[in-house]
Amino acid sequence: MKTRLAHRLVASVGMAGALASAMLLAGPASAQDSRLSLAERVARLEQQAQNQDKGGIGLVNQVQALQSQVQQQQGQIEELQHQLQLLDDKSKAQYVDLDSRLGRLEGGAAAGAKGAPAAAGSAVGAASGTPAPGGNAASAPATGAGVAPAPATADEQSAYDAAFNALRGGDYASASRGFRDFIQQHPDSALAPNAWYWLGESYYVTTNYSVALEAFKRLLAQFPQSEKAPDALLKVGYTQYELKQVDAAKATLQDVLKKYPGSKAASLAQERLNRIQLQSAQSAN
Repeated sequence: MKTRLAHRLVASVGMAGALASAMLLAGPASAQDSRLSLAERVARLEQQAQNQDKGGIGLVNQVQALQSQVQQQQGQIEELQHQLQLLDDKSKAQYVDLDSRLGRLEGGAAAGAKGAPAAAGSAVGAASGTPAPGGNAASAPATGAGVAPAPATADEQSAYDAAFNALRGGDYASASRGFRDFIQQHPDSALAPNAWYWLGESYYVTTNYSVALEAFKRLLAQFPQSEKAPDALLKVGYTQYELKQVDAAKATLQDVLKKYPGSKAASLAQERLNRIQLQSAQSAN
């Protein structure tokens, strides 16, 4: 009986020891598992922080890219504004030139109106603004054929005046149509040279340089002895320069100096040649 009790006691003690050992072994394992879980959490948080940092850098890069685009567009806008200002200045200069010519014509027409009724000489003189030396269009052949042009009829004068008044009023489209119609209907009129000239002016002032050049050349070809020939040749040079035909423009302006020395056209040709030379020197520097 005692022996059995002793064996049971030993067995109980053994089981208790085994349980204690198991508990001691399980404790460190649980702690290790907790430490690993915490490390994983820390690693996960660090990864999230890095992702956020990357996202922030991406936003900064996007903002910088947008700022660069804005700066580029601002530069383009400033360049366009500069070009627009240049065009505006050129248009104003052309308008002032045309307006001053028309002002001289208005004064000449008013003076002529006090005398005889409208005829070829008075009409051409009123429209030219640059009288030829030694007389007017009535005393000098307009076509170079040795025959003075016939006086303008009332219908011719009316059609010419309508186109000219449109030009003076700044309605260049109506003026160009009026002068074209006049030339088609009255190609041999005493007013035809002036109609060709002001047709060219109506295109020149609206920067339609190719058509303007054609009109000025047609005047010179058909009416080389016209009072408007010096101005037409001058405007050929101006127009060639606007069309970037610089060498041709300089040659034409030199031709004005040779053919019409001492004239207003020659003075303007010299001024333009000086300006071209100055611009060329500035471009070279």
